[in-house]
Amino acid sequence: MHAATELFAGRGFDRTTVRDVAARAEVNQALLFRYFGSKQELFAAVLNRSGARLLDEHPAAELPARLLEAVLAGERGADHPLVALLRSYTDERAAQVLREELGGRYSARLAELTAEPDAELRADLVLAWLFGIGMLRSVLGKEPLTSADPDSIVEHVSRSVAVLLEGADGRAGS
Repeated sequence: MHAATELFAGRGFDRTTVRDVAARAEVNQALLFRYFGSKQELFAAVLNRSGARLLDEHPAAELPARLLEAVLAGERGADHPLVALLRSYTDERAAQVLREELGGRYSARLAELTAEPDAELRADLVLAWLFGIGMLRSVLGKEPLTSADPDSIVEHVSRSVAVLLEGADGRAGS
């Protein structure tokens, strides 16, 4: 998994081969196919592994802040995880995995935070905003976002996300 994570992050889905992953992991290529079935399934496993901690180890109410913290963390520029996602999105098979594994699971969990009839739309808006913030800050280097204190960003965004996910009177699910 570590080898696949590094290669997908560095090269994207298209330019990463199962042969390269097997060589980096010092295992036989057949072993990867036995456990994962295909390159798409290996890619999905990498995404699931990295997202599982956020989704499973924290209450849903903490997910927006934890997801934003994860997006803000890490190296800026070409080594940021968002760059790997962008590199991989050009392959339709990888894009489908991204939509289903990342978008679907995160959106479903975020939708749990509101009882509003358009919960899925609200969840997708939050997800799009969080990833957009990560893009502007970590990939594009947009100032003043790039030099802003991550805790300050999380504080501001958390307040706004709460408004979006809560009802008009400020109570969740009203």
